[in-house]
Amino acid sequence: MHRQANMLSILLLFALFLTSCEPVTAPEVQSAPPSLSQSAPLHATGAATAKATGGGQYELELLEEVFPGKFSFSALQFADGRAKGQFRYELDLLDGIPDVIDGGVAAFHGRVTCLSVDLENGRAWVGGVVTKNASTQPFYRDDATTQVGKDIWFRVLDNGQGGQAEADRTTFVGFEGGAGIITSQEYCDEQPWPEDNARTHPVTQGNVQVHESYTLPRASLLSRTRKEY
Repeated sequence: MHRQANMLSILLLFALFLTSCEPVTAPEVQSAPPSLSQSAPLHATGAATAKATGGGQYELELLEEVFPGKFSFSALQFADGRAKGQFRYELDLLDGIPDVIDGGVAAFHGRVTCLSVDLENGRAWVGGVVTKNASTQPFYRDDATTQVGKDIWFRVLDNGQGGQAEADRTTFVGFEGGAGIITSQEYCDEQPWPEDNARTHPVTQGNVQVHESYTLPRASLLSRTRKEY
């Protein structure tokens, strides 16, 4: 059992993210990402330097097995360094891989605490803290690094809009110690992006958008209607 736990930690927090998937033809994108479930309005004033949003479904390939995932996020970056937003990420590990990884669902809700963007290349790095761990997969459910209040992060790629664009891409979420990174802020500051979009996975339904700066209204911001995946 100890051996399996160690393999889970290594495979899911390192090898799983190191697995790159072949891009697929981009689906018809939505005009807006799916709404976040149970998200509360965010209130802010002033200028935002960047915004990243997205939602839909993705596929993660590991050891010739394909696992389906769902995601939804909205993140804002402000000129004074603050960031606000929320996200949900889910990965269904189905029946797992015998002698390698247990089956079950890894599912997390989080609050955004940092955002970095590369507008020219359509890249965004989002960091935050876990607000809910709804996982049934044993490692993600029980490990000390995945609990409420712990740092969590992911990155996305916006490949543009339209039927001729390549599929947008996303990672699954990472946690303390993954690739040697300890905090969400460190992740946003370092902005890791391996060649060939490694460690990211194709969005098969939905889209990702990385936006330029704009001015926020004084009224409620990012208010979302409750909607499940």
